[in-house]
Amino acid sequence: MGNRSEDRAGGIRRLPRNVWAASAASFFMDISSEMVLNLLPLFLSSVLGVQTTFIGLIEGVGEATSSLLRIVSGLLSDRFGSRKWLAVSGYAISAVMKPVFYVANTWLTVAGARWGDRVGKGIRTAPRDALIADSIDKERRGLAFGFHRAADTAGAMLGILGALLAVWLTQGSASHLQAHTFRMIVLISLVPAFVAVLALAVGAREVVLKRSGDPSLSFRRLGRPFGFFLVLVAIFELGNSADAFLVLRAQSLGASVLGILGMLAAFNLVYSVISAPVGALSDRIPRRALIVGGWFAYAALYVGIGVTRVGWSMWLFYLLYGSYYGAAYGTTRAFVADLVPAELRGTAYGAYATVVGVLSLPASLVAGVFWDRFGPASPFLFDGGLAFLAALGLLLWRPPLAKSA
Repeated sequence: MGNRSEDRAGGIRRLPRNVWAASAASFFMDISSEMVLNLLPLFLSSVLGVQTTFIGLIEGVGEATSSLLRIVSGLLSDRFGSRKWLAVSGYAISAVMKPVFYVANTWLTVAGARWGDRVGKGIRTAPRDALIADSIDKERRGLAFGFHRAADTAGAMLGILGALLAVWLTQGSASHLQAHTFRMIVLISLVPAFVAVLALAVGAREVVLKRSGDPSLSFRRLGRPFGFFLVLVAIFELGNSADAFLVLRAQSLGASVLGILGMLAAFNLVYSVISAPVGALSDRIPRRALIVGGWFAYAALYVGIGVTRVGWSMWLFYLLYGSYYGAAYGTTRAFVADLVPAELRGTAYGAYATVVGVLSLPASLVAGVFWDRFGPASPFLFDGGLAFLAALGLLLWRPPLAKSA
């Protein structure tokens, strides 16, 4: 066991500069974002009095807005061979949106800031993931993406713990979020947001690869295996409503603001701890098997969230949710690179992120409507059923991999 741990640690230390720079950028941006965005549904519902359906609309439209830019950004990064500066610009846009949350007094202002933040995410996601894939060999691809997800999630955990401390110091164990608490947290979040921009701008370097230079051919050249995988991803994502509903579900079962932040911190701790080891494991066993297991686990835990009647069980479900993300999220990104030629990775990551983002809108809207009309359990049962169908499809599929992957 000791040798394996040392080999893994040595492998992480030998990861390329670009993987470290992208991971640092994600680490600091997630400190900033998770301080604010996890409290956003509570700010909307408790402070501004916004209905759950509209919260789902804000979350869903934000992701859809982001997704429309991901495919464009991915195509441009393939055509011009520039990953770094597209990613840097996306991080910068998200950073400058943060102060808008501080002055927001209406749900429309919050929605505008949320959508602007998602525009930045849409611009940076595909080029950043392609930059990571370009910078690492196939044999360590899972480790690289697992390490990136671990850094991203460690930042998220620190952001949540920072928000938890701020809530405890300003309003104690109050069950509803107060406006002055939220705005103070927004101010604190500005520092790591701009550090994230600097980390990628200064730390990363472009990787020169041969490009086709013809984006009109890129979609066709992605191939049928990648297209079929996107169909399965689409089925899964239709049942993957915004995590804001998990926060609202915990609150409906009696959790306080501090309790919810504690659950989110536990989720991110599990996610961060297992991402790199599972990523390295995916370099030795089929990545598809790990994704299948993650999707089945998601289906089971969402059904469990739907049927539970006790508040403490949400702690267990958040821990299982972290396990799902650690097993499947980074592994899925490595699997995308396995399916397509190297010169089309930006397009592939853009297409993948677009499917995920576009379907967040109907998934979140449906979840919000189900919640308001049929009760808090209904959206989780619906989501779990779709995740089970997607996992079953992926289990039965035998995909060929790209020769140049």
